[in-house]
Amino acid sequence: MSQSLVALLKARLASNPAGAPTPQVLVSAGVLVPLFFKDRVAHMLFTQRTFTVKDHRGQISFPGGVRHQSDPDLRATALRETQEEIGLDPQVVEVLGLLPPLDTITGYRITPFVGLIPHPYDFHPSPQEVKRLLLLPLEGFYGAARWSAGVYHYRGRATGVHYWRGNGEVIWGATAQILLHLLALLGQHPIAGGHDDTCLD
Repeated sequence: MSQSLVALLKARLASNPAGAPTPQVLVSAGVLVPLFFKDRVAHMLFTQRTFTVKDHRGQISFPGGVRHQSDPDLRATALRETQEEIGLDPQVVEVLGLLPPLDTITGYRITPFVGLIPHPYDFHPSPQEVKRLLLLPLEGFYGAARWSAGVYHYRGRATGVHYWRGNGEVIWGATAQILLHLLALLGQHPIAGGHDDTCLD
């Protein structure tokens, strides 16, 4: 299972981060979608943001952040920010490829990189940025019953968003859209006719 899933992701994920330049009205950001195997079962790592960070307070997200001028590319951004947030050494991450970038209603263009990480690992979350870590099985996102759609309002604008609910947790907005893009690549998109849906958080 683990080898076949990794091989599938390597074959289907994009390998070249080059694309259209980020519009000046949007801020470039890179996130890591951390994948690991526990007892040969695929899991994903998420963070819950603290209530003291600038944006998306308290939300469940993937580790990552805004590109710095010193970052050679967005892959470096995703790995640097992940190390700062949860203490994951970039040297132990095998980047498998990247998912389509998405633009958010809050002013970011996010490029997600899927990375294979070791398990177990001694994480060191930043208390300023990360309230807790969540380790959730990938298959828990396959079922359509846990997904729903809604409308999100931000500064007088409205956009459609998706929500995933399970184990007492809610994942929505940009993080949910990244998940849906990943599930589509795996042939497990849970929303009928929704493979090309956009979701701006």
